[in-house]
Amino acid sequence: MTASYLSFRSHGLKGSLVAACVAASVLMLAACKPQDGATQASANAASARQEITYFKYPDNPAFDLVYLADKLGYFENTSTRPKYVGKVSAPQIIPLVGTGEIDFGTRMVPLVISAIASGADIKVVSAGGETLPDAPHMKYFARKDSGIREPKDFEGKTVAFNSFGACAEFVTKKYLSQHGVDVSKVNWLVVPDNQSQQALVTKNVDIAIIHPPFSGAAEHDAQLHKLWSDWDEDGGLGGMAPYSVNGAFARAHPQAVKDFVSAIAKAGNWVNEHPEEARELTAERLGIDVNLVERYAYVKDLVVTEPPIQYYIDILEQAGKIPKGKVAVKDVYTNEFNALAGKQSQANATLRAAGSRS
Repeated sequence: MTASYLSFRSHGLKGSLVAACVAASVLMLAACKPQDGATQASANAASARQEITYFKYPDNPAFDLVYLADKLGYFENTSTRPKYVGKVSAPQIIPLVGTGEIDFGTRMVPLVISAIASGADIKVVSAGGETLPDAPHMKYFARKDSGIREPKDFEGKTVAFNSFGACAEFVTKKYLSQHGVDVSKVNWLVVPDNQSQQALVTKNVDIAIIHPPFSGAAEHDAQLHKLWSDWDEDGGLGGMAPYSVNGAFARAHPQAVKDFVSAIAKAGNWVNEHPEEARELTAERLGIDVNLVERYAYVKDLVVTEPPIQYYIDILEQAGKIPKGKVAVKDVYTNEFNALAGKQSQANATLRAAGSRS
């Protein structure tokens, strides 16, 4: 109707009739404006809803930057949101990221390297946890009455750990070998972290390698003795637990990957700045005593560096798990989705330039 009014011509009608029609048209257009505005707002809202990209992510009993970023509202000003798909066992996370059953996952570097060597379409897009003396990635426990105190005591014993192919296997075997232990004489048994303490207390295993937050309860258990942590083994080099993305998802939704990395980087920095509040959120999420929750630490800005990746490439090659030269460091990760990585590089370049002038 509006178009017909706007295109209306007099074709010889009297001027007064034309004026009346034009006036009527103006009135009708004015009357329609509020309705058109409401319709447009509704259309915009619908369009915004349609533009949200949802990424599939496990909903596991753990403290994770994705859950924290979601709780802190760091996804709210982005076009990206998590879609939790239920619990996924730790050994299945990287394989499912590789197939696209889930879009992102966080597991240790050697699992990603092995997946890439097997042809999986996956890439590390951000760093994760950082091992520190007071915030280790994993701890080693034995019963106080076991007599187990040294690496050599592992021979002939059953060791509980959360999965093959990750840090608990490779970091431990490397450390034990360095201390003259024949790792072929160790019985390795996969036990979920949240069950390892009980398995140790009930003597179903002799030693348990446990990750936070469950290592906190083990350390408070009067029946157990802490042997050491991964910080004591390699100074934290093997403790970076990065976040990886399915390659097809990244190519189809690059902005979603940028939103994801930005949100979890903010969350990681928040944890570093608010360790006690982070512990409280962990306790709340898992329903455990906050006194049993250990400190978490994350790599600044979640910028990926190469030494932790090369560390595991070397281990996997030496163990014969991947052919030598099959996977290069650059095949494993990218910082292209992390805006903070560019700022770090620029800041470092400025510092180097200032140093060269001094």
